[in-house]
Amino acid sequence: MYFIAPSILSADFSRLAEAVKMAEAGGADMVHVDVMDGHFVPSITFGHKLVADLRENTALPLNVHLMVDNPKEMIPLFLEAGADWLSFHLEASKHVHKDLQTIKEAGRKAGLALNPATPLTLLNEVLEELDFIVVMTVNPGWGGQKFIPATREKIRRLSQWIKEKKLGTLIAVDGGVKLDNLAELFSLGMNIAICGSSVYGAREPIEIIKKMKLIAQDFNGRTSRDK
Repeated sequence: MYFIAPSILSADFSRLAEAVKMAEAGGADMVHVDVMDGHFVPSITFGHKLVADLRENTALPLNVHLMVDNPKEMIPLFLEAGADWLSFHLEASKHVHKDLQTIKEAGRKAGLALNPATPLTLLNEVLEELDFIVVMTVNPGWGGQKFIPATREKIRRLSQWIKEKKLGTLIAVDGGVKLDNLAELFSLGMNIAICGSSVYGAREPIEIIKKMKLIAQDFNGRTSRDK
């Protein structure tokens, strides 16, 4: 399956409710929320209260990405707030399997995020536990960065690995995902397109989301025909 997930990191922080409504109007599949703590990454963004408020105001799934250096303490707060999909960084967790189990026991989708230079081999012991993997294609901490070209091969290799193991794990790609590289990234193995500045930096965000959604639907149609 192929999904479009606008990231409100790139939206006007004073109009986040409106940004979510734009995602709904464009036909997005979920809303991506980047949580930054000022330690694991330099920036500070959203807390669990925002996620709870969004949960009250949208039916779209909330895909929450914890860029924090203490995921063990943060995970329960965001589960209670209403995160539907919750990922944390492999580089930040001292007990990856335990943190994943906390998410899965709550009935939510559990994911791990990997920085651009983090090798896929570190997933060896937990790949089968993951509902999704967030491949960072920029260095985390700021929106609007350019896509790192070398990560294309990382996406392809991860996709092949998942297929070889016959797993249903989805690949989310975060950083530099745009309308003009969306089809290429889906072809490489991306399932979830996390789109920030390419959506909310556009003059007509809703129209961009609609165009992205059409590309995703085309790939979903190809998958159905191949079965």
